[in-house]
Amino acid sequence: MDPRTTSFLLSLQLVIFFNSPFAASETLNVVNFGAKPDAKTDSSKAFQAAWARACTSCTSASIYVPNGRFYLRHATFNGPCRSDAINIHIDGTLVAPSDFHVNANSPNWIIFHLVNGVSIFGGTLDGQGAGLWACKRSAKTCPLGATSLEFTDSKNILISGLTSLNSQIFHIVVNECHNVKMEGLKVTASGNSPNTDGIHVGLSSHVTILNSDISTGDDCISIGPGTSNLWIENVACGPGHGISIGSLGKALKEDGVQNVTVKSCRFTNTQNGVRIKSWGRPSSGFARNIRFQHLKMTNVKNPIIIDQNYCPYNKDCPGQASGIKVSDVTYQDIRGTAATRFAMTFDCSPKFPCVGIRLEDVKLSYKNGAAKALCTHVRGIVTGC
Repeated sequence: MDPRTTSFLLSLQLVIFFNSPFAASETLNVVNFGAKPDAKTDSSKAFQAAWARACTSCTSASIYVPNGRFYLRHATFNGPCRSDAINIHIDGTLVAPSDFHVNANSPNWIIFHLVNGVSIFGGTLDGQGAGLWACKRSAKTCPLGATSLEFTDSKNILISGLTSLNSQIFHIVVNECHNVKMEGLKVTASGNSPNTDGIHVGLSSHVTILNSDISTGDDCISIGPGTSNLWIENVACGPGHGISIGSLGKALKEDGVQNVTVKSCRFTNTQNGVRIKSWGRPSSGFARNIRFQHLKMTNVKNPIIIDQNYCPYNKDCPGQASGIKVSDVTYQDIRGTAATRFAMTFDCSPKFPCVGIRLEDVKLSYKNGAAKALCTHVRGIVTGC
């Protein structure tokens, strides 16, 4: 056989092999790239070097973070990558700067951008946010803070078994993403830590959040404009502000929220249970086809609430009616105890009343007696309890 033919066939075989499911996965230990598990040496460049290697791999690749505490000042992991199967296995803890001024000008601590097929397994993120919380509580001029982990403009993402502690602000943000699954997460921050939402989803579709425990100082899960086909199941929330759709209507032109299911979740000592909130001002947005099913409330201040007159500090919206159209919302099998007499509040827009609200087998008590409901500009039906 002609040597040139032999060479061509060999090259062809290699191409076929490295693009087949049988190609070997490359494992990249961040320690081999210079990371040090001493909680003080900045390992940001080492992590990004391991990422660069994985991102350019012709096959699936694994990044491994062993036991120990790895200090990261800031880390950005950009795509697109050649590989669409990058697994990050974390046995150790990633530690943010304790001095909140270090990332004062950055909205993120760790961010993935334009990636496809990234999976994170295990590990702990320690945001060390207590210093910033104290600054904000003292009424001083403070930085906004950095989100601990964000995925933006990405698809086919899995986050499994991750623990997030003491974020400066939001723990996990999913923004402009498609097909994301989060499961077995543990999110923890002080009950009085400001703006520390557990998980925030916005401008994203086909997102699933399962079997997770969230204790924080703001919303356990917040759902922003442009979210569709979101499934939340078996989440324990508390302390925190509950699971919130909104706030919506901050902008005049805004994408709506639709096809959201919150199922088999537990709320303990929270400010809210399930909430839809919108600013009291004009907007083109909406919230529709929402299902709240099989929920347990324990000592929750507002187990069920729609608030369309949200206006912090009465600024930029006094006297205006919310333009958000809320429709087709079902509350099914909601049980437990309220910490206030009004267990249900529907404070809807006089211009666009809430319509298609369905209550089915809702049984909430207050101090061993019947709780009350407050209803304004709402239309719907009640069945069962």
